[in-house]
Amino acid sequence: MSNPKIGPWTVHSAADAFDNPWINVTDHKVTHPNGEAGQYSVVRFKNLAVGVLPIDQNGDVWLVGQHRFPHDRYSWELPEGGAPLAEDPLEAAKRELAEETGLHAKEWSELTRFDLSNSVTDERAIGFLAWGLSQGEASPEASEELTIKRVSFRTLFEMVLKGEVRDSLTIVMTLTAHAKALRGDVPQPICGHILAATGQT
Repeated sequence: MSNPKIGPWTVHSAADAFDNPWINVTDHKVTHPNGEAGQYSVVRFKNLAVGVLPIDQNGDVWLVGQHRFPHDRYSWELPEGGAPLAEDPLEAAKRELAEETGLHAKEWSELTRFDLSNSVTDERAIGFLAWGLSQGEASPEASEELTIKRVSFRTLFEMVLKGEVRDSLTIVMTLTAHAKALRGDVPQPICGHILAATGQT
């Protein structure tokens, strides 16, 4: 029986190198596309990344600030979190929005799907637009120390372009929302709010 292939790679063996409740690292012995023997380790995530761009009737959005351990740096981000792979991503997004900001939304629309770092991980992300907002009480996880601020979509857009926001989910969702609004591919009234915020109505 021949060894399995992943695209142009031939896989001779696979073994777990590390495992915890959030990630698994699998080490593969492979033959590379050029015919050389080698190794390919993959970080497999046990959660799907979900993010939310909540926008109100004034074109304002909510950002969450927190210190990120891996980079030892403070980060401003749209509300986001992890969804177990068996969970409906939309339900996870609703939960994360409520936990981090206290917001609840009547209307939801999927905005984008993308891979976060596809050379060494299989982590995937889904971003949603949320509108028709009402304010409740936030209930962040005990391990989170969060700061919440409300800014205009224009301010968020400028923060992304200036490099003041470095979180990939926030960058992708912000630029995708703007690009789709220009094409009219964002539901009303969100499309008008985004274009008005960037002076393009």
